[in-house]
Amino acid sequence: MSRLLLVEDDPALQLTIATALEQMGYEVDAALSTGDALDRLRENAYPIVISDIYIDERTGLDVLDAARRKDSECAVILMTGRGTVETVMAATRGGAFDYIAKPFDLDVLLDAINRAEAARAGQEGEAEEEELPETEMIGSSPGMVEIYKTVSRVAPTDATVIIEGETGTGKELVARMIHRFSPRAPQAFVPVDCASIAPSLLESELFGAMRGAFTGADRDRLGVFEAANRGTVFLDEIGDIELNFQLKLLRFLQEREIRPVGAARGKQVDVRVIAATNRDLQRMVDDGKFRDDLWFRLNVVRIVLPPLRERRMDIPLLARFFANKYNTRYNHDVRLMDSGVKALQEHTWPGNVRQLQHVVERMTILADRIDRAAVNEALTAMESRERPVDTLAEAEEDQIRRVLAATGGNKSKAAQILGIERKTLYRKLERMKL
Repeated sequence: MSRLLLVEDDPALQLTIATALEQMGYEVDAALSTGDALDRLRENAYPIVISDIYIDERTGLDVLDAARRKDSECAVILMTGRGTVETVMAATRGGAFDYIAKPFDLDVLLDAINRAEAARAGQEGEAEEEELPETEMIGSSPGMVEIYKTVSRVAPTDATVIIEGETGTGKELVARMIHRFSPRAPQAFVPVDCASIAPSLLESELFGAMRGAFTGADRDRLGVFEAANRGTVFLDEIGDIELNFQLKLLRFLQEREIRPVGAARGKQVDVRVIAATNRDLQRMVDDGKFRDDLWFRLNVVRIVLPPLRERRMDIPLLARFFANKYNTRYNHDVRLMDSGVKALQEHTWPGNVRQLQHVVERMTILADRIDRAAVNEALTAMESRERPVDTLAEAEEDQIRRVLAATGGNKSKAAQILGIERKTLYRKLERMKL
């Protein structure tokens, strides 16, 4: 067992901690003051140092600095009953292994010591570095390789593309990649979330509107298709557009002519259209909710993105990419460990790559390293329900709140996931006073 340094100015607490550690086989050097601790650190290097923060005229941060200068691999565990944001940030910047708030159960301290021992002993390796691609479209699983091949073939053409996949699988990334490798790359790529635009406004949003065409139209408005002339328009959530507008969109795809709302004549535009949906359009056609002729017109080239649970072999590369991205963004150096990668691969990821990205971002901000414990804590925090429910009405409200949170407040997407009409959702939100 290791020889530890314990710095605690409360004799009773020092004795309690030292006795528990010695019973586990550790050799403990105990110090009651910062000066005594610094003297010991000048003479010895310790693999693990446990120190209170507020001791005397100096603090545990001085102990942290001395211990890390003596041995850069020293794991320093700080304890305090008067934690502040400033001290936690200073401890984090100084390289503290863990930070424990008093009072605490001895098991909490022992767990931190065990983790520190494992890290020093190399029992848990850091995940292997891998060469990363330039884009966020990452993966070498067979399904992803087939998608890359399709993109490479369709990108140089002007063919209309429909991209299908669950929420969070990266449909817009594929659309952007098609645009990037097309002759239209120097021109605009304009994404449009059809689900977030009220049906009454979608026509003017895409085709434009003339002054006076409707109440509030005090000037001519350029539509998306005209603004993106010679570029690419990405119509996300195409399955959410209403039947009465689907015919107008079909005519545009056939003729590439727009007629702004209130205009007497149309005009030609040159845009490529890429559409995407997380819905089963073929089933919607069978149910009479989507025009079959529009479906056939969109379905020139079809790309189906697999959910993350079906390409788990890509998770290590994705995790590495996101960890590097957010370490750079937040100026952190959070290491990705083997156990963390394995824990990420074991999860089902209902939110797919987007959910994985958010979990890794959270860990690069809050964790010391991305290991199994950090992954479990992040997933629990992000997926925990706010409170238990007792009645059917409470269960319904809880589900609505969770779905709205998951969709970022997008009511159209929330209604789709909940399987209800938008107007029904609006009535329920009014009743809930949201």
